[in-house]
Amino acid sequence: MLSNDIIKKIENLVSQKPRSIQEIANSIGKNWRTADRYIEEIEKNFGTISTRVFREGTRGALKIVYWSSIEKAKSSAFQEQLEKDILSGRGKEDFSPFDIFQHVEKNKSVIALTGKDENSLGLKNLKEILLQAKRQIIIFSGNLSFINFGHNHEEIIKVFEELNRKNVSIKVISRVDISGKENIEKLLSINSKYGKEIIEIRHRDQPIRAIIVDNNFFNIKEIKEPTGREMELNKKVFLFYTIKDKEWVEWLSRVFWKMFSSSISAERRLEEIEKIKIR
Repeated sequence: MLSNDIIKKIENLVSQKPRSIQEIANSIGKNWRTADRYIEEIEKNFGTISTRVFREGTRGALKIVYWSSIEKAKSSAFQEQLEKDILSGRGKEDFSPFDIFQHVEKNKSVIALTGKDENSLGLKNLKEILLQAKRQIIIFSGNLSFINFGHNHEEIIKVFEELNRKNVSIKVISRVDISGKENIEKLLSINSKYGKEIIEIRHRDQPIRAIIVDNNFFNIKEIKEPTGREMELNKKVFLFYTIKDKEWVEWLSRVFWKMFSSSISAERRLEEIEKIKIR
């Protein structure tokens, strides 16, 4: 069983310098397979360490574990400022994803769509993103309104059920309050339905609407409302930015884990919300 003591021991080892799985196994008195499983759990649930395989696919393949916490990570001046803007923001109007997109030099794309209803426009895009996951999905959300996308509010829920059956870990930051209570409960109910604690939600007001898949890429959404002013937007525009640049994906992942580690669980918030009686 992965105890807090073992987690701290592994984190302390890796924070000093990168380590091989065998080094960590020897230090904690476990076999290679158990140490590898522990490392995967820490990487998924805490985001403090990362792994990389050298000479992958050969008999001499070597898996290295390295420290990836936000405090010790190197970042550019642009990234540092963007992080401050994100962490200080509360609503989506407080931050524009284009501010990230403009600084990414390669492996990026954007789709711009016009329409009245995000349900019909975003459904296909969201399904394609989620179903690419094999290991982990990280979600920055407002109030999980996308849970209701699809015919009779079922289609996206079925996608999450499929991910649960595949044991894909899902970590979410979202606002947990009275207005979005049903969305939170709907997503968490999948854990009970399948008897697996795969989905974890924590409360935070924040300005990002993004999904990170397997730490390989992230998709971030922006909505531009019509202004009604001459020579400006006269239609609602939905922008979907996709970033595959590894440095930027790892940066946004670290921002997520910094938020996640300092946020309260959705279950705790829901317990307190239940005490509020609306008359």
